[in-house]
Amino acid sequence: ICGGSAVAATAPVIDASDEEIAQAISVSFLFNIAAALIFPTLGGLLHLSNYGFGLFAGTAINDTSSVTAAASTWDALYGLGSQTLDKAVTVKLTRTLAIIPITLVLAFVRTKRAKTDGTKVNFKKIFPMFILYFLLASVITTICVSAGVSASVFTPLKTLSKFLIVMAMCAVGLNTNIVKLVKTGGKPLIMGFCCWVGIAGMSLLMQHVLGIW
Repeated sequence: ICGGSAVAATAPVIDASDEEIAQAISVSFLFNIAAALIFPTLGGLLHLSNYGFGLFAGTAINDTSSVTAAASTWDALYGLGSQTLDKAVTVKLTRTLAIIPITLVLAFVRTKRAKTDGTKVNFKKIFPMFILYFLLASVITTICVSAGVSASVFTPLKTLSKFLIVMAMCAVGLNTNIVKLVKTGGKPLIMGFCCWVGIAGMSLLMQHVLGIW
């Protein structure tokens, strides 16, 4: 579904520890960064079209910031402005919407189990509120653009969002001990690698089946 956002959304719902959250985010970002560096070259070797690479980056890379990096690199290499980036981000944000039903289901399951065990769980406390903010921002943008407001009005916010994404990635990196991750996170790394390869392979397979590639 996503990288850090999915971890952040599900962590409070399943009551994950800080160490588990850090490990999950670190594994996710490790392969996302690798994808951002490798996929533009891989896409060129596979002779993907601009549209095809946008779909590939949007479906095969888990984190929005890494999708942006990979698609931006592709556009820079082939001098296309932001055509591929726009397609990749659209696909990625569509995937991100899946966080909503997943977290709701997990929240209801945990609440039901808590009632069975006799423990108390505050549904409002474990519900990831940023999902509502995401939906609200999407609705506001849609209404404003439909009403004729120029998309350039949101340019400063887009610039700010990119800055915050970079800061978030730096923060994760500063809190990630790669040596410790390799020593203690063998199984998570293997699982992350398998998911990474599996999702990338499925993305290319679906493009082939649909006649895109």
